[in-house]
Parts: sequence; structure tokens; C-alpha cells
Amino acid sequence: MKARILIAEDDANIRLGLIATLESDGYAVTAASDGAQALRLFPQEKFDVVILDVMMPQKSGYDVCRELRAKGSAVPILFLTAKGEEVDKVVGLKLGADDYVLKPFGVHELLARVEALLRRARTAHLPAAAGAELPPVFRLGAAEIDRRKFTAVVAGRTAALTARELKLAEVFAAHPGEVLTRDALLNAGWGVGYFGTTRTLDQHVAQLRKKVEPEPDAPRAIVTVHGVGYRYDMQP
Repeated sequence: MKARILIAEDDANIRLGLIATLESDGYAVTAASDGAQALRLFPQEKFDVVILDVMMPQKSGYDVCRELRAKGSAVPILFLTAKGEEVDKVVGLKLGADDYVLKPFGVHELLARVEALLRRARTAHLPAAAGAELPPVFRLGAAEIDRRKFTAVVAGRTAALTARELKLAEVFAAHPGEVLTRDALLNAGWGVGYFGTTRTLDQHVAQLRKKVEPEPDAPRAIVTVHGVGYRYDMQP
């Protein structure tokens, strides 16, 4: 199901640009031309993210944010603002905003921040210390992982692991048989404040497979679950 985004932006050109950008990335978008209209639209659907221009007629982005939080809504809120002064950010964050994008902004930055907000809101979080109960040396499929040396040994060859690869190996080993979403793995490996995309995760998993799978092109331990994420299948 498409994530639903409510936009409130009084500048028609920016509003149309936002709609086109977000819809082209697969989101369902509802747009308002001012803060008051946004508040009228908000109860009509279940929105996953709200994007608010700070300076709008009738009700500002601050006003909308304040009212949504007062009504108990925890929807992620992203502010668009031309103001870069720290005091403005502090005011917005105190009102309950989750993030800021400064105008003029790049398309890739906006999409990355929206994706990060969605990830924070919807991810089923993995335990903070996913590898806390693992021994210093543990198995991941056919590989032997040494947490102290940051190495993986498989089929007689030794490969150095990066910190991210080791973290992912620990998460997989701590959750055998479970389907782990890409969002959950990103949160575990990069933290909820990371603004990158799931493609970054896929690249790291591909590199980890090269180091822990006897046949990386036909992985048997770290299995792709299409459209969801990955699963670690323990080897007999």
C-alpha cells in the first residue's frame, strides 16, 4: 500500500513540484494551499507523513503542528522553511516537528528525509543489542565470525569485515529464521536518524554475502525475501 502524504504549501509552484516529485516516487499525495485547509483535510484520511511550509496564510506550519500534537497525533511532521536560523528550528522541534528541509532543497534530500521519517514510524525495532548474547566467535551459515578481529572465515578463506557488515552479521545470527525488513535492518545497522535509502542496505548485504557465503551468487544463509527484506537460514 502506498504511503500517504499530506502537503501544506501556499506557493503553487512549489506545491505542484512537491506533488510531482512524491507521486513519481510512489507516494499518494493530498495537497493543501494553507494551514487551515491542511487541518480540515487531516482527519479525512490516515496520513503517514505531513509536510508543512512554515510561513503560510491563515495558519502557519507551526500552528498546524501545534494543533496536531495537541490532538494526540504522532504523525511524522517535516517542515519546509527558508529560515535557517537555529532559533526557528528549536521552536519547531519544541512544537513536535520531526525534521526540517531548508529551501531551496534538492529532490534527493527531500525523498531521503521522507523515507527516513516513514522508517522511524513503521519499523518493528530490533533489540538495541542484537548481538549481546552472541559469543566472541559465532557461526553465520558456513562462516565463522570473529567479533574481536572483525573477520569471517569460510571455505578456508579469511575476509575482513567492516563495522556495518559485522553489525548486520550479528543481527542475522541473533534472529535466525525471522524475516527482517529492510527498514528494521537499516535501523539496527545505521540508526533511526539515518537519511539514506534501502539501496544502501542491499549493497552492504551483497558485500557481506561475498564474505560469508561459499557461493555468493547462490546464497543459502542470507536469503532475500522479495518485497520485504532478508532472512537468515541456519545451515545444518
